[in-house]
Amino acid sequence: MDLELDDDEEEKGMTIDELVASGPGPMSATNAAISAQLDSKKFARSLAIPTSDPKVKLRLRELGEPIICFGEREMDRRERLRGILAKMLEKAGELVGEGETPGTVEEEEEESGDEKEEEFFTEGGEDLLQARRDIAAQSLIKAKKRVARQRLEANVPLTQLITIRKKLFEPIRAYTNMGSQIGDDRPVSMVRFSPDSSLLATASWSGSVKLWNIPSANHKKTFRGQTDKVGGLAWHPRATLNQSSQSVNLVSGAGDSSVCLWNLESDKPISRLNGHEARVCRTSFHPSGSYVASASFDGTWRLWDVEMSKELLIQEGHSKEVYAVEFQDDGALIASGGLDAIGRVWDLRTGRTAMVLDGHAREILSIDFSPNGYQVATASGDDTVRIWDMRALRSLYTIPAHKSSVADVRFFRTQRDRRASLLPSADVDGDVSMETGVNGAGTAISCSGLYLATAGYDGMVKIWSADDWQLLKTLSGDAGKVMSVDISSDGQYLASGEWGRTFKLWGSL
Repeated sequence: MDLELDDDEEEKGMTIDELVASGPGPMSATNAAISAQLDSKKFARSLAIPTSDPKVKLRLRELGEPIICFGEREMDRRERLRGILAKMLEKAGELVGEGETPGTVEEEEEESGDEKEEEFFTEGGEDLLQARRDIAAQSLIKAKKRVARQRLEANVPLTQLITIRKKLFEPIRAYTNMGSQIGDDRPVSMVRFSPDSSLLATASWSGSVKLWNIPSANHKKTFRGQTDKVGGLAWHPRATLNQSSQSVNLVSGAGDSSVCLWNLESDKPISRLNGHEARVCRTSFHPSGSYVASASFDGTWRLWDVEMSKELLIQEGHSKEVYAVEFQDDGALIASGGLDAIGRVWDLRTGRTAMVLDGHAREILSIDFSPNGYQVATASGDDTVRIWDMRALRSLYTIPAHKSSVADVRFFRTQRDRRASLLPSADVDGDVSMETGVNGAGTAISCSGLYLATAGYDGMVKIWSADDWQLLKTLSGDAGKVMSVDISSDGQYLASGEWGRTFKLWGSL
């Protein structure tokens, strides 16, 4: 039996297209809502949305929206951005031009994105040009030696590599607390071993830098010249080796926006580098010792000439404060990390971005290059350390390092004249020597970069192998957050700076 439908039931049975296509006349509230929804979706489809997921994330970050939602795929993220932009434009009363198609607008946005990338290239004067030439000449020589060494090491039998790793990791697994020392009356924000591991430099939020003898941890000297939190601290590459104690041996950066150069004789800075407009968070020496880099809350990192105490480069490229900066061992590249959760690898020879490190959910607090020259580690407030491969231009591995923010990450580095090996030793200047014995040829294997250490706000220091990124040892402090960590060049000690105003020395008894 056929049943007649009333008006409301007929409306419910009609398709949306039929409702819209129906002739003029009074529309119900339901019809009006459906019509408005269709117009909104049509308008949203006409918007140009980036097809690249990193650019989608960047646009969401600029709008103050979460860049990643739980369970969200790349296409879902793109559609979420489309909906947010549509709502914003509707509120502002803006409409897409009738002559523009989504494809055309999208291409224009891609081009504008490329132009924005070009803005990160910063021109400089003759001093910067000469510095780039010097850096290129030095880095090419170092890179050539490194690649030659790596080619030889690639031919070493796997059994020998396993033996080397076991011998290197065995004392690490026996690390214990060798002592704790009160470093200052405020948190110890940074610890760094001298190149020969005979001294430990500590920086504090009180504005002071101190030197301590190793392994006794006896206080040697206090440097005073900055009035606010010292967060950046780095040794000259040749300090305590063949560098005069009256030459520049240390660099520090502080909350008073200053960068100071120190020798080992005077307790006052021998030079003050002024230019930053906000807190200086991290500092680093170029492997040549001729240049210093500093990262600041003013949104830039800067390159300085040590001998002339002159600013060579002001580099922008982050949407928020720049927190971390570090040079590659060859000297050709420098990496910066910011509170925008983005890292960038820059080519010092050209001034352009070589790689964008986009993957962390929160701010980047520390960066370190692997001695192998093609990997870089970033420590973040999202509790992870990411390993990036510059050859593949992608994230290689994510280490779930700590239960809270990862404050510092450091690869193990041996001194070139202290190259650790179970095989015939390397020659003095760092080139790999080949020696032929009764049982055949032997190759010197560098132990640099075989493991790394991390410090976390969860009160832990952890050591990880650098080939499979597995945990080797967990060292537990007792003074809250661990602010910094470093490994001595002889591999005997590890130091950690803590929120509780102390620093600890770790090693095997």
